[in-house]
Amino acid sequence: MTNIVVGLCSIVLILVTAIGGLSQAFVAHSQAQNAADLAALAAADAVRGLATGEPCEIAKEVAERNGGDLSDCVASLSEQSAYVAVDVDIPGPLPKVREKAVAGK
Repeated sequence: MTNIVVGLCSIVLILVTAIGGLSQAFVAHSQAQNAADLAALAAADAVRGLATGEPCEIAKEVAERNGGDLSDCVASLSEQSAYVAVDVDIPGPLPKVREKAVAGK
């Protein structure tokens, strides 16, 4: 009987740990997407002259303020648009989450 209880407790612990890891990944995905969207919008505003400064520097600041790290930025004056990619770390052994966004097209 004791072995069964220990086995069931182990299974419950594993399930709770897995659900916690998936929850962290979902939150990191949402955070990365929000940071990428806001950074792309800010960079596109700078490209179009609605904000002062260099578009990719502004995108980097906005991404960092929203919990992300800007990993790629392309601002196009001819198309009046900006493309950004933002990384967010997930606590634990899971890899970084990368989200991309385009604004201004």
